[in-house]
Amino acid sequence: MPGQAFETYSFLDVQATLVAPGYTFDLNSAGIAAEGIRLSMVGEKDVTTIGADGNGMHTLIASDASNCEVTVLKSAPANAMLNALYNFQKTASANWGNIQITINNPSVGDTVLLVGGAFLKQADIAYAEQQVLNVWSFRFIARHDILGNGLNPRAVIIPA
Repeated sequence: MPGQAFETYSFLDVQATLVAPGYTFDLNSAGIAAEGIRLSMVGEKDVTTIGADGNGMHTLIASDASNCEVTVLKSAPANAMLNALYNFQKTASANWGNIQITINNPSVGDTVLLVGGAFLKQADIAYAEQQVLNVWSFRFIARHDILGNGLNPRAVIIPA
C-alpha cells in the first residue's frame, strides 16, 4: 500500500564489541544465545517528593549506570573468552572496571556505548540434561544511547 512503512529487525544486523585492556571480542561471532544482549539502567532517573500539602518536586538523578547481560550458548567460545578476561581482571584492582561494550545496529540507527564496566560475577555454571545458557553480567558506570527511528537511521524524528 502506498505510504505504508514496513519495518524489519534481525540480530544479524547487530554489531557488538567488548574491549578491555589486552582484550577485544567480537561478541557477534562468539555464540550469543537467542536471549541476546540485555541492557537496563541500575536505578531510576527521577525521585518525586510530595509534600504534606500535596505539592511536589522532581529530582533528576545524574547516574547513567547500567547493567548489561550477555547470554551465550553453553558451548560458545564466548564462555572461554569472558572467563579468561574475568580471571585476568580479578587479579588486581588496576585491571578491574575498564570494560567497554559498543553495540551498533545500522539498520535501525541504534548505537549504544557502555563505559567503565566490570563483571558483577562469573557466570553461573550448570550441567543438565539439555543445554544450559550462561549469562555474563556486567555493571557500567555510564551508558550513552542513540536510538534510531527504525526506518531511516539518518532521519531523527523529534516530537513537537
